[in-house]
Amino acid sequence: MLAVTLTNPTTATPLQSYTSHGYEVLSLSISPDNCTFASAGGDKLVFHWDVATAKTLRRFEGHFSRINAVTHNDDASVLISGSYDATVRLWDLKSQSRKAVQVLEDAKDSVTSVCAKGCEVLVGSVDGRVRNYDIRMGRCFVDLIGWPVTCVAITGDGNAMLVGALDGGIRLMDKINGGMLQCYRGHVNGDFRVRSCFGEGEKSVITGSEDGWIWVYDLLEGKVVEKLKGHGGKVVTCVAYNPGGRKQMVSSGTDGKNLPPGDIYTHTYSFAGLIGGIAGTVIVWGE
Repeated sequence: MLAVTLTNPTTATPLQSYTSHGYEVLSLSISPDNCTFASAGGDKLVFHWDVATAKTLRRFEGHFSRINAVTHNDDASVLISGSYDATVRLWDLKSQSRKAVQVLEDAKDSVTSVCAKGCEVLVGSVDGRVRNYDIRMGRCFVDLIGWPVTCVAITGDGNAMLVGALDGGIRLMDKINGGMLQCYRGHVNGDFRVRSCFGEGEKSVITGSEDGWIWVYDLLEGKVVEKLKGHGGKVVTCVAYNPGGRKQMVSSGTDGKNLPPGDIYTHTYSFAGLIGGIAGTVIVWGE
């Protein structure tokens, strides 16, 4: 699947299609105002789109290999992309330049996840480390995980981060001192880049799993509070929770096609489901 599709999450009706990528779409990020979004993937390009018109606003190039992750900063003035080429690049959406305004080259292996909060950029890598860049101060703090990192997410207050790794564990860590606040185990993650997220009100942690289940953990106690199955027993690679207040979640899996490790199906959730990737099924869960 080389296109991005905007879909009504309730009726599963396709609303719009965005076609410019020449290879699979591996990551998406919607701006806070829902008017634009970014996509990136196997063609080593970052596209910035207008949601309503499906027109490409900007196209950024500079990575030397596939792009695994893309995200906006808080005010959507900067796009941040992480690549298999082990670099992170920052793109200024307010400038007319197509060149990256900053390149972060500290990772020793493929960058798998990026997220931003304020002037900070968190980067997860296959080298088993999470790097926290303070862009304003020009500093980098490193937390050693010891296993390839599959995803990184940050809490709303910016004080803690959620780190998934290929040892099958998800860690809730203090962002300041790197201390582990909680560890969530039970799901299976040893081969694929499985993503996790915070649930409603950041009271829970939700993750996909290679056993075909969606696992929901209590944030504070670390206990499993719910399990959902809906992808035919195939790998659930990605989950995202609706930030709009409705108790809805979307999940995606490899049940449409057997994918080799590293290939993923990606989506993001805002006013509607925005879906891109290779193959598989997306399921909307809710009350």
